[in-house]
Amino acid sequence: MIQFENLSIRRGESLLFDNMSCQIHPGQKVGLTGANGCGKSSLFAVLRNELVIDKGDVKIPRDWVMAHVAQEAPANERPAIEHVLDGDQEWRELDAKVQDPDHPRFLNFQARYEEIDGYSARARAAQLLDGLGFKPEDIDKPAKTFSGGWRVRLNVAKALMCRSDLLLLDEPTNHLDLDAVLWLERWLKQYRGTLILIAHDRDFLDELTTHTLHIENQRASLFKGNYSAFERIRTEQLANQQSQYEKQQREVLHMQDFVRRFRAKASKATQAQSRLKALEKMQQIAPAHVDSPFGFSIPDPEKNPSPLLSLHKASVGYADTPIVNGIEFAMAPGDRVGLIGPNGAGKSTLIKLLAGELKLLSGNYHASKEINIGYFAQHQIEQLQMAHSPMEHLALLDKECNNGQATDNQLRRYLGSFGFTGSKATSKVAPFSGGEKSRLALALICYQRPNLLLLDEPTNHLDLEMRQALAVALQDFSGAVVLVSHDRHLLKVNSDKLILVANGRATEFQGSVDDYPKWLAEHNRGDRGQSAQGDEKPRPTNTAAAKKEQKRLDAERRKELQPLSNKIKRAERVIEKLTEQKEAIEAQLADTELYNDDNKDKLKALLTDQAYVQKELDQAETDWMTFSEKHELLSLQLRESA
Repeated sequence: MIQFENLSIRRGESLLFDNMSCQIHPGQKVGLTGANGCGKSSLFAVLRNELVIDKGDVKIPRDWVMAHVAQEAPANERPAIEHVLDGDQEWRELDAKVQDPDHPRFLNFQARYEEIDGYSARARAAQLLDGLGFKPEDIDKPAKTFSGGWRVRLNVAKALMCRSDLLLLDEPTNHLDLDAVLWLERWLKQYRGTLILIAHDRDFLDELTTHTLHIENQRASLFKGNYSAFERIRTEQLANQQSQYEKQQREVLHMQDFVRRFRAKASKATQAQSRLKALEKMQQIAPAHVDSPFGFSIPDPEKNPSPLLSLHKASVGYADTPIVNGIEFAMAPGDRVGLIGPNGAGKSTLIKLLAGELKLLSGNYHASKEINIGYFAQHQIEQLQMAHSPMEHLALLDKECNNGQATDNQLRRYLGSFGFTGSKATSKVAPFSGGEKSRLALALICYQRPNLLLLDEPTNHLDLEMRQALAVALQDFSGAVVLVSHDRHLLKVNSDKLILVANGRATEFQGSVDDYPKWLAEHNRGDRGQSAQGDEKPRPTNTAAAKKEQKRLDAERRKELQPLSNKIKRAERVIEKLTEQKEAIEAQLADTELYNDDNKDKLKALLTDQAYVQKELDQAETDWMTFSEKHELLSLQLRESA
């Protein structure tokens, strides 16, 4: 158990925590929330023993292994997979020791190596890299050959590689696409340790967290339930404050008005209904964000021609190599299109074509003469002038767009709606955080009054408050929007139509955003099946080379069978033990005297034990099923090749 006891921390003149106390129990998955600068990252630094406490104490079990995502991105010659393997320090040490069979403790080292599944470590590291979007040919490339965002993914994989008791994740979904976010979500659901997570992706938090630790006014309060549950509680608290309550009602009325207008136009299509449900949920979300520092609107376009653009039998790619073919696509004012699809399938390529940054390889592209595109690229913040202030950026843009007609007060008010108030509006951009730079880039694009907004991962680095403000602003925008985002909530509330980019095509997806994970899982299973079978072209199976390759594959499968058998047996022993514990607890709970007032503490303890045992039993049964299915598949493959 982690205990914070009367914790007080200062950073410079700022008091972050004042006599904060709370407890986090083993196995809990906790979402850490609060405004920017409230101390979330500082709390992580305290847990890692990297920040001096002014008063109080933090207690963590001594035998706990802690993992976190390092801030320093690797930029050396070591292969990517070696960097990931460094995450398991014990494995790294044992792997060196088991290479020396003459060592007097060799048998001890080997026993422990087998106990931690040391022989499968490289396979596990490769699976982590694959899940986070790396291609098979990437895993042996030097770390320095990857871009900054991909190096961050390496650090995430390294943290997951550690067999930890406590995992600290600070914005792990930044630099990830939707596929990688969904994979990480599934992986973390199976994580058995204690997870403390800082994230600005609402759906990601909701799917994972069992508790929410919210930091506000130098205190941290622990709420049971995921982020949506916390928002409902916070809404009730704010409703008790009259001034906040009135502001809250205005925001709810705004959302209800949009839902009414949308309901009048919406068809009965699955995607439309999905969006309507998401908008209805936003009515509940909005009150919890009434004190948000952001409340901007996107200026209406000067002109809104229809259609804005169209593509017919279009093909796009690089160096005469097509990535997406046969594109049929049109945009009119008010259209809301979300692009989804597997990593590397061509979503960003398609959006670059729409933005005019890539030319057609074939087909037709027609854009209205009055089209005004606002394009937010994945690396948009790199276009900012680091030595300029937000005011200087906006003044130069105003001179370009409006001949400099706006007054300083008008420019300041506009920037203030994006959170750049006071001295922040006149400070140099260079030391700004990633979120602040993203906000400024978005503000500059919106100021140009586009009639078509192309947004490629606009939420990277943006916090929950800014994401909420963006979702509301996009709803009122009278122009058209094409959106690529790993934030499922933003996709749900701002997509009337989904375009699936996959297998070299761009076609309308008939399901909703919530249906995409199922499609992706089936798609990935198909890829793995095809990979296992080899290329689609038939290969000769009676050649010496083919027989040799088949023998090698069979040998690898037999090598995997024994460890799997051991895992199945261990899982069966764990299930048997936990079942006995569960039955013993249930027998005690059947005692009617336990429910007397004198036995409240004992009853509470037994119910807690019952919940933990049930959770462990569910996990053990899941493990047993996973290992058994894999064992059965390998056995079947061996029988078929015999």
